Amino acid sequence: MDIATATITDLADAIAHKRVSAREVTGACLDRAAKCEPALHAFLELFEREAMDQAGAIDERVARHEHPGPLAGVPIALKDNICLSWGRTTCGSRMLERYRSPYTATAAQRLIDAGAVVIGKTNMDEFAMGSSCENSAFGPTRNPWDLSRVPGGSSGGSAAAVAAGVVPGALGSDTGGSIRQPAGFCGVVGLKPTYGRVSRYGLVAYASSLDQIGPLTRSVRDAALLTQVMAGADAHDATSSQRAMPDLLAGLEEGVNRLNIGVPRIARSDSNHAAVNEAMARAAVALSDEGAVVREVDLPHAGHGIAAYYLVATAEASSNLARFDGVRYGRRAELGPGDGLDELYRRSRAEGLGPEVQRRIMLGTHALSSGYYDAYYNTALKVRRLIRRDFDAAFESCDALLLPASPGPAFRLGEKTSDPLALYLEDVYTVGVNLAGLPAVTLRAGAASLDGRELPVGVQLVGPAWREERLLRIARMLERALPPVAVAPV
Repeated sequence: MDIATATITDLADAIAHKRVSAREVTGACLDRAAKCEPALHAFLELFEREAMDQAGAIDERVARHEHPGPLAGVPIALKDNICLSWGRTTCGSRMLERYRSPYTATAAQRLIDAGAVVIGKTNMDEFAMGSSCENSAFGPTRNPWDLSRVPGGSSGGSAAAVAAGVVPGALGSDTGGSIRQPAGFCGVVGLKPTYGRVSRYGLVAYASSLDQIGPLTRSVRDAALLTQVMAGADAHDATSSQRAMPDLLAGLEEGVNRLNIGVPRIARSDSNHAAVNEAMARAAVALSDEGAVVREVDLPHAGHGIAAYYLVATAEASSNLARFDGVRYGRRAELGPGDGLDELYRRSRAEGLGPEVQRRIMLGTHALSSGYYDAYYNTALKVRRLIRRDFDAAFESCDALLLPASPGPAFRLGEKTSDPLALYLEDVYTVGVNLAGLPAVTLRAGAASLDGRELPVGVQLVGPAWREERLLRIARMLERALPPVAVAPV
């Protein structure tokens, strides 16, 4: 078995039936990480000893003929804004450089309870604020398909680790596309569940009404499996839904015959890279050939999504990040004689928070300030409601929508760092999904030839709230119709 290409389902079955041991699989993943890491920088911390101990415990359960769980011994990675009770949880920030969480996030704990082995924490844009994984205080992650390019963000480390064959699955978080856009750039599957489907307990908050944990994997089935395990109500998270969790795997192979797939007119923009429009056309034809009815639809207010998102998200960030003040926990600046509390706040935050985080805090604070609240934040909430209504109207006649994951393939490191607005526009096709709280999944549908390399190009499917089972079924049919995903040649 080639562990670098094996799926989660295959690995769990092989470990449970003693065809390979959990320690062998974990050791191979750690060896692969050691080989890739100097160049890739997908990880901020690897847990060699802890991971081998977890794997050994799974092997002991298998030897005793105990059921090891649906993820028996499968190595996974966690984005470093998902709390774990061992190692550090830095959020890619100097502010939390030495922070150790006293507890484990619910989503991560449910995977561990199901037999998963956590091998490390992955790199990310600081506090999940970015679309390229260049904003990490500890240096950027590189795209395994071309080390001169970005992997996307903010879950770039998780996407790169899966694409490079280090782990078969990883968790990321998605506030405005931070799972789906890097999945597209790295050529893997990335799922953002419906808001409230997966507990946010233990996810360090960026924008609380938008954040959602989700998986990055090599296949749609694996994304469904990880979501099935970690989703569901959680008493620790008041925003987690009490809805019964459907079986995401049961009907995965049923097909899409007679389902209606909408293609928003804005998705076929002349601003897209040619390879993106080709991937969209290829995906539409593939779904049509599988029996779906593909039609054009309108999302009239989609063009306002970026403006609304960057007001709502930054406003919530300015509130959430106020806790990092140098007093309670996190980085605490050294003070000189006569320095007071205001200086402690100023210096601690200036030393601990990077320029993009500071920029977004200032934007959000301004939007919430007296005299500007109605003009900016309140207006953004009204636009958010209109965007949700547009999606609802589209879903009256469509079972899912087909959109690009981003306007183009992965761009070069440093290419957009001097122009924040250009970087923000990378999220033009993803932010509306978060504003509306909907589920969406990205998968590879094409490639762009740039500088002699083939770079993945992704498309995303968006579904109505709480309909992940149908959305994943459509994604699985598209996956079957397109060429298989390969391991990146890092």
